[in-house]
Amino acid sequence: MKKRFYITTSIAYVNAPPHMGHALELVQADVIARYRRLMGDSVLFATGTDEHGIKIVRRAEELGKRPGELVDENMEKFCALREKLNLSWNSFIRTTDTGRHWPTVEKAWRAIYRRGDLYRKAYEGAYCVGHEAFITKKDYAPDGTCALHKTKPEVLREENWFFRISRYAPAIKKFLQSGAVKIVPETRKNEVLSLIAEGIEDVSFSRPRKNLQWGIPVPGDDTQTMYVWADALLNYLSHVSGKEQMWWPPNLHVVGKDILRFHALIWLGILKALGKLPPRTIFVHGFITARGEKMSKSLGNVIDPVELTKRFGVDAVRYYLLAEIPSTEDGD
Repeated sequence: MKKRFYITTSIAYVNAPPHMGHALELVQADVIARYRRLMGDSVLFATGTDEHGIKIVRRAEELGKRPGELVDENMEKFCALREKLNLSWNSFIRTTDTGRHWPTVEKAWRAIYRRGDLYRKAYEGAYCVGHEAFITKKDYAPDGTCALHKTKPEVLREENWFFRISRYAPAIKKFLQSGAVKIVPETRKNEVLSLIAEGIEDVSFSRPRKNLQWGIPVPGDDTQTMYVWADALLNYLSHVSGKEQMWWPPNLHVVGKDILRFHALIWLGILKALGKLPPRTIFVHGFITARGEKMSKSLGNVIDPVELTKRFGVDAVRYYLLAEIPSTEDGD
């Protein structure tokens, strides 16, 4: 019998077109998926687009478009990478897909709520739009901006639904220390264990609908919109809806270092709350930098991978990403 191998990338945020960081992650995952197929495995290679959240709304407003228009345009550009970079994914999820993704998210929310792991409370904190998350002192640069996105966080006071992840901190720690969930490279695992040692606080899982309508409504509470991260992480279940017994758990998540915290803490907490097995391995790559700065849409220093394929050919670009950019560290 063939072995089954379920590999995922993170799903790309579509407030802007794809850049070289997306290309790196997709090519890394593609090569692993192709290798597993050559070994005779039956492979599910899953990717997609993350299409909700305040960054989408604000970018659409800047361009004079509706959020739906913006995500449709950029989603097409991400889909085009399949041909442009010779990728071989065989499952693609959009988080705006009300038929394939939303039912998974709503079902998971209700299950977590029934366990008593969701509660409402008022909260005041520093919110970074780039992160789409509340941040803490350790995320600040010396000048008071977000160290990653170079923007000043907004101070928000809201009443939101919170996920009781603190309840699952011991289980997450055990996952990592026992090797039930392997993080590559090992240094990234140590980072997560350090965060757990500092103390894991419960995390906001919704935003007031009056402030954010572009997203999935919280089941049973039409005053709240589901937090973009609570929505997006569940894409890994949406890909295998109705086929979980065959494909779950994922063999490998391929993610960037900036979202490791979400995958190695929040995602593992969600899965524990749902009574599902965690992913076997999380592979963490670094950033592609430009003159020492992270290449990102928010900083405006991106390079278009499609333009490089036109100039040098797809095989040259794929080879360069794998051979010249360190697999687990930053590469300039």
